[in-house]
Amino acid sequence: MEMLLGIFSAFGLSASAGLNAYIPLLVVGTIAHYAPQTLALGKPWDLLANPWILILLGILVIIEMVADKVPAVNHINDLIQTIVRPVAGAIAFAASANVITDISPVLALACGLLMAGSVHAVKAMAVRPAVTATTGGAGNIPVSIAEDIVAVVTSVLAVLLPVIMGTLLIVLFALVLWWWLRRTDKAQTA
Repeated sequence: MEMLLGIFSAFGLSASAGLNAYIPLLVVGTIAHYAPQTLALGKPWDLLANPWILILLGILVIIEMVADKVPAVNHINDLIQTIVRPVAGAIAFAASANVITDISPVLALACGLLMAGSVHAVKAMAVRPAVTATTGGAGNIPVSIAEDIVAVVTSVLAVLLPVIMGTLLIVLFALVLWWWLRRTDKAQTA
């Protein structure tokens, strides 16, 4: 059961990194620093709990949040984050999975990279362009705020209540699969 909870936690954190690269790393580092009985990171991931790293992550969270709310800058930010978010997802996955499981570090990094990269790709190539096109850019700030809130809630749930996070991820995966199959069926019948 602990291994499953570790996997849920790792996938939740890496999905969160696809929305905001630094929030899950800051959450993991903060919880590991202030509540090591809840989350004790192994080496080398324990560096995330270092106070200087926490300050740096806090600054990076603020920079990313502000950059994501400024028109035109948000598109440049998304281009830069195309590399950063998957890497942050890989780190978050490996750091949290290493706490409970003995998953190969390479496999953990790959899973985190793919999860965060997928979430970021959907955000940057589908959701945000659709919001920009349908609202003339006016909807980008509220959507960005919602993404930040979802990233914080997802990160905290992934660490503190991984069962809920796992359930949400499974439901979300089932909904996406259902939507995709339904869309494919409609395309074939048309």
